[in-house]
Amino acid sequence: MNNHKALLATPSLTGEKSLKTLVENRTIYSLDNCELNLFETYQESVLVPLKFNDLVVTSMLRGKKVMHLFDDPGFEYVPGETVIVPGNVEMKIDFPEASTQNPTQCLALAIDHDKITDTLNFLSERYPKNDNTSWQLNNENYFFYNNIELAATLNKLVRECMGTSVTKDALADLALQELLIRIIQTQTVQAAHQDKLSDSNNAIHAVTDFIKENINNPINLKALSDKANMSTTSFYRYFKRELGMSPIEFILNEKIKHAKQLLKNPHIQVNEVCFMSGFEDCNYFIRLFKKHEGITPKQYQMLHVA
Repeated sequence: MNNHKALLATPSLTGEKSLKTLVENRTIYSLDNCELNLFETYQESVLVPLKFNDLVVTSMLRGKKVMHLFDDPGFEYVPGETVIVPGNVEMKIDFPEASTQNPTQCLALAIDHDKITDTLNFLSERYPKNDNTSWQLNNENYFFYNNIELAATLNKLVRECMGTSVTKDALADLALQELLIRIIQTQTVQAAHQDKLSDSNNAIHAVTDFIKENINNPINLKALSDKANMSTTSFYRYFKRELGMSPIEFILNEKIKHAKQLLKNPHIQVNEVCFMSGFEDCNYFIRLFKKHEGITPKQYQMLHVA
């Protein structure tokens, strides 16, 4: 994906007099099928343990943490990023920069196990996959950047959980369904970008491999639908459902990713990168790159030369 991370709205911090602790001060909003926890930390700490009974979707709002999960190396965790953690898995968290002037704030949305199961079963029945696999969350792809849709859904859930509407449980349930769909789609996109799609996901696997192998050529929808053995209309719907983005959006993301790799060579010219990434118009390439990365290809090259 690109370097853009969609930031979430930041709820107000707890007043100093209301703080119960300076490390992971916790405010809880309980609904029928989920529990929103807002954590704030105001002093440096290391290896603070945290565990939930249910699967939890966490997203950074302010500041920086270092997360230790499973047996993987610790990683920095900052706003615009989301981590999902299965139930009964312990996280250990460092707060290397937290202070009263620079607090961390993170949301942790614990979702009832039965709600997740019911939603995944509903999706598998209502939107059956072409390869007869079921909709499921991927615990290996537990860290990802927020895209605009995912951030909007999380913001909606936070509003409902913190709100006073008499229908907030019903509205939160609808948003929980949407959140699970967005997470699964985001995980599928990430797996496709990282060449970690499961072999059972044959059509998407074949198509994304074809895109990467032909990244410096023009690629049209007909060629992709042929690769998937589907009609163009069916393929478009299928791809959008699985990844939450159109085939063209995925292709452009891959082309930009390829261009970024090329730009790490200080001796290559931007117009060469443009054509080697399958673009025919340099002005279009520069505009698209800037939209994705926030800087021009030349600026990116100056910052990232190997």
